[in-house]
Amino acid sequence: MLALPLLLLAFLMFSQRKRGRQIQDFQASLSVGDKVVLTSGLYGTITALDDVVATLEVAPGVQVRADRRAVGLSQPESGPSTTTPDTTPEAS
Repeated sequence: MLALPLLLLAFLMFSQRKRGRQIQDFQASLSVGDKVVLTSGLYGTITALDDVVATLEVAPGVQVRADRRAVGLSQPESGPSTTTPDTTPEAS
């Protein structure tokens, strides 16, 4: 009975360490041209990258510098559709 809390703490420490390793591996694998999402929710494409700073293009001609550690995940290839449905009234 006394070992149960120790096992729970050990499990939590190992899972946290594994998650931290995954994040480090992902951030080390970043390259110019990758589409990413920052931890703040900002979407962009990496245009320049160094050890500390990632420069993202968030709109045509608009570049933002962000800390490389703020890159949270890769942008999914199939995102929400940018087309809007045709709502023009038809001539009767």
